[in-house]
Amino acid sequence: MRRMMAAFVALMLLAVPAAHAVQPDEIMSDPAKEARARDLSRELRCMVCQNQSIDDSDAPLARDLRLLVRERIAAGDSNSQVLDFLVARYGEFVLLKPRFERQTMLLWLLAPLLLIGGGLALWLQIRRRVKSGADLPAPPLTPEEEARLAALMSDEPKSS
Repeated sequence: MRRMMAAFVALMLLAVPAAHAVQPDEIMSDPAKEARARDLSRELRCMVCQNQSIDDSDAPLARDLRLLVRERIAAGDSNSQVLDFLVARYGEFVLLKPRFERQTMLLWLLAPLLLIGGGLALWLQIRRRVKSGADLPAPPLTPEEEARLAALMSDEPKSS
């Protein structure tokens, strides 16, 4: 009985489509154009939520942007023309994945440069340790040090 119930719940979860904020009145009649609009909506940042695409956001501004994308597609704009229009209107921030340009070069290159710099620093540190002999074993104890160590480790209490 439990297996049947678990299978039923799994089937119901698979049957439920992913929840998106796109409203039925926004959907275009042409499936190819609607697919283009959805793809573009996933690339655009909701200016209110900032961590969501306009495809996932319920904010009124995200709805306006989704409608604007669909208007531009219906007018015959290509995907790049739609993106260029929105960037001109709202700035580069509207893109979830900024373009690689002179203004965004630091954003794109900072992580790899930090990774390379960290690897270089680690390599230099290891080289310095090897050259200085820090990894060499300690010299053996002298007989006096061995006697003192044995006295410290003995169980006999010291008499004063």
